Amino acid sequence: MPSVPLHRFSDPAASGTVDLPEAVFGRPVSGDLLHRAVRVELLRERQGTAATKTRGEVSGGGRKPWPQKHTGRARHGSIRSPIWRHGGVTFGPQPRKWNLTLPTRMRRQALAAALSARCQEGKVQVVDEIPFSRPKTKEGLAFLARLSCPPKTLVLVAPEEYRVPVVKSFSNIPGVSCARADLVTVYDVLAHEGLVLTAGAVQALERRLGDA
Repeated sequence: MPSVPLHRFSDPAASGTVDLPEAVFGRPVSGDLLHRAVRVELLRERQGTAATKTRGEVSGGGRKPWPQKHTGRARHGSIRSPIWRHGGVTFGPQPRKWNLTLPTRMRRQALAAALSARCQEGKVQVVDEIPFSRPKTKEGLAFLARLSCPPKTLVLVAPEEYRVPVVKSFSNIPGVSCARADLVTVYDVLAHEGLVLTAGAVQALERRLGDA
């Protein structure tokens, strides 16, 4: 089982190491699977509303600009032709859905692989709790400094620990995010260098990914 540092804020003398579940933090890392999962997540963020007007949608241009013959000029049927200034656009973008799908099992395996990658890099730490009674950025900074976290760190908590004092204490720190273990994505994990989990978050991840 992977072993990572354990910090006990309730009893600092009892800090040491803790074994993490092999099924979540000890998986082989597949670069192809991680790439697919991240690509699906980022494409789902796209609105897909980019659009241009074709020659049939641009206003004006209903009258032929000049007679077909005997003018000495090239023949044209509309001033809204794509070759005219202010004309329509040929083969321009149209509203579309960018959504891709990935099988549920592959999504869960990708998340386990991302967590395992951070664990293999030695970037995972576990705390018994986050003892914030009120939202205070100063306390969040002191918490991260005590753990010697990198500038970009993801703090994972259990669903019941996702409270205002915890979330707000980290929300104003650049590069630091706080997320629920049952909702975290592959991109969330890979976009941060460090990973701090509460003991409850480890259990939530094991319930979520234990049989992936």
